[in-house]
Amino acid sequence: MSTHSHAHHEPTPEVWTCPMHPEVRQDGPGQCPECGMNLAPADEAAAPGSHSHGEHAHHDHPGDDHAHHHAHQHDTGTGEPTVATPAVEGVVYTCPMHPEIREDHPGSCPKCGMALEPIAPSSDDGPNPELADMRRRMWISAALAVPILVLTMLVPFVPAWDAAIPAAVSQWIQFALATPVVLWAALPFFQRGVASVRHRSLNMFTLVSLGVAAAYLYSLVGLLAPGLFPASMREDGRVEVYFEAAAVIVALVALGQVLELRARETTSGAIRALMDLAPATAIRVGEDGTESEVPVEQLVPGDVVRVRPGDKIPVDGTVTEGRSSVDESMVTGESLPVSKEEGDAVVGGTVNASGSLLVRAEKLGSDSMLSQIVDLVASAQRSRAPIQGLVDKVSAVFVPVVIGIALLALAIWLAVGPEPRLAHALVVAVSVLIIACPCALGLATPMSIMVGVGRGAKEGVLVRDAEALETLEKVDTLVVDKTGTLTEGRPTVTEVVTLGDTTRDDALRLAAAVERGSEHPLARAVVEAAADAGLDVPASTDFASTSGGGVTATVEGRAVTVGNAGLALAASDDAQRAELQERADALRASGATAVFLTVDDAPAAILAIADPVKESTPQALSDLADEGVHVVMLTGDNAATARAVAERLGIDEVRADVRPQDKADVVTELTRAGHVVAMAGDGVNDAPALAAAAVGLAMGTGTDVAMESAGVTLLSGELTGIARARRLSRATMGNIRQNLVFAFIYNAIGIPVAAGVLYPWLGVLLSPMLAALAMALSSVSVISNAARLRSVRL
Repeated sequence: MSTHSHAHHEPTPEVWTCPMHPEVRQDGPGQCPECGMNLAPADEAAAPGSHSHGEHAHHDHPGDDHAHHHAHQHDTGTGEPTVATPAVEGVVYTCPMHPEIREDHPGSCPKCGMALEPIAPSSDDGPNPELADMRRRMWISAALAVPILVLTMLVPFVPAWDAAIPAAVSQWIQFALATPVVLWAALPFFQRGVASVRHRSLNMFTLVSLGVAAAYLYSLVGLLAPGLFPASMREDGRVEVYFEAAAVIVALVALGQVLELRARETTSGAIRALMDLAPATAIRVGEDGTESEVPVEQLVPGDVVRVRPGDKIPVDGTVTEGRSSVDESMVTGESLPVSKEEGDAVVGGTVNASGSLLVRAEKLGSDSMLSQIVDLVASAQRSRAPIQGLVDKVSAVFVPVVIGIALLALAIWLAVGPEPRLAHALVVAVSVLIIACPCALGLATPMSIMVGVGRGAKEGVLVRDAEALETLEKVDTLVVDKTGTLTEGRPTVTEVVTLGDTTRDDALRLAAAVERGSEHPLARAVVEAAADAGLDVPASTDFASTSGGGVTATVEGRAVTVGNAGLALAASDDAQRAELQERADALRASGATAVFLTVDDAPAAILAIADPVKESTPQALSDLADEGVHVVMLTGDNAATARAVAERLGIDEVRADVRPQDKADVVTELTRAGHVVAMAGDGVNDAPALAAAAVGLAMGTGTDVAMESAGVTLLSGELTGIARARRLSRATMGNIRQNLVFAFIYNAIGIPVAAGVLYPWLGVLLSPMLAALAMALSSVSVISNAARLRSVRL
């Protein structure tokens, strides 16, 4: 996990506070219990503008939380931890349904009672302490509940057994077996139920604890003091008891918790898969050329490592020697290997497919791309989608309404139910309390978000927050920056039109000699073209830049100028001028920029420099068109060049000559016109537009500023990732809707059936044990449905 680093080490400040809630004070770093923002040293938080680095809670990295927390965050509402497990240093636990909860130890959520889980699990978590504890309680309670079931469901129907075990003895045996189940195995459920009342956040454990307590206490009073019940409820001086209901409910709820915990572990598989990409060791090459295998943790920036064919690249760095193809599909989602040679950047966790490489380490540990991806995915998995607001409103009143329905059913059965009325009323009330599990409703959204975000990460689609994922499916207009998004972002010389006696090689040699000292992208394109042609570029002197005209220099004793049409046309007669203009217009019509070369004041060549369209762009635009997305291209190029590129790609709407500061205005204009706009870009100048759009889509090959401003990052830098991201959004939101429909239908049917609405027609009541089984399966069904997103095709 990453921590904020500083250029110089200072002692940890004694007091930390929240920039937004200065009344929050604690003695170490962590997160604000009010808003979730990272705490800052009190002196920094008090400084003007000190909060700017934490304005957006979703930008916080989960690793920034440590084992120091506000005192009340440690309290689960019971006064003691639910699982006696030592905290793992640096690991922060949270609740899937309430991501604002932060604890430095495993346990249960004070709001819903759900087992907490690590924000970003490691690849070697070891046994889940909550799962191990709940599994032990399940098996012991099941072992004790089975004999009770035999005594109540089987013995009375076997005459020999019934005669051997009198009813009074049977009840005392049931009491002896059920008591440890209720008082020990069900203890976490009662603790969470009490915590829910203390925190005024009623949840499933409120219902479970009420139901189990009612069945057990009713049976206990009936066993110890049967005379307190009316004669109509006694048979041979005994009152019918429900120890089997209490014990079996506990066993089934524990089973449901075990199934839920196991299912939830699978939803974090995406993060574990990402973490497993990083190799544990690397072959370090010493200054003397010796090689030794060392743990990756021992590497430092500047170390050189050897990557053999078939090995995973252990670090983010630059190739210093060798040539190979690298499989980057695990990070970018693109299946084709990428050629790498000296000077190329490589990413840790990718696979060296063929040749041997020497790589200089540059980014390690928390600075590596893989670590940042893991942090981003973990943070996004805990974010809340807007649709969760509806669920929160329903959940806030759900449990009180269920308790009210249970009390109403109890009253009706006491008033008009068949004899024995109290026994029937108790069965109905307990069944209503047990079957109404709000967990299925609460888990519907966060489980789908967790799996969906992880699935996107495997395809190179990094979602920063759930809101972006939800909005993406509604996008009807996509604004794309041409350079670096539709195109490669690296201009190249595509054609050389020579004039007079000048050859192509001469034109490139002379132009490269002049441009070699310039950092302009077009200048680099000329120099690279000469290098690719294997030309020997001569030296130049007397370099000078002409405002509005280009650059000049003396090369091999000749005056050479490279620039726009002004100087070339000025040095031409009317016939040459017309010819030059015609050829330049033809090049511009193909989407290229025309650069003129003059030698000794005579036109010598026209170099066509263009930014090639990415191979994947046409298919990506076709996919988006099929999905009804209107594409608008933005570019700073002149209208002729912009139209040429747009026509080639089939884009209808083009905004040319757009200045960087105008891009956000275009997005705002389209938004005001009623469109849901997504913006795709990769440069610093795209950041305002990315932030202004409903969804910002940053190319992973672009700048950090662009990625910080975007809701979604496409690691491959290919436009095809946008179509994948939209499919992911549709699949995830569809899955959420399925979960919500299931949860609502389940409760809409289950609660009335448990209340006994079918009794007048069918003469049967829902057993509290069946209600407990249905409750357990409801949560597991929601989680299992969310897990289907792991295999969705993007």
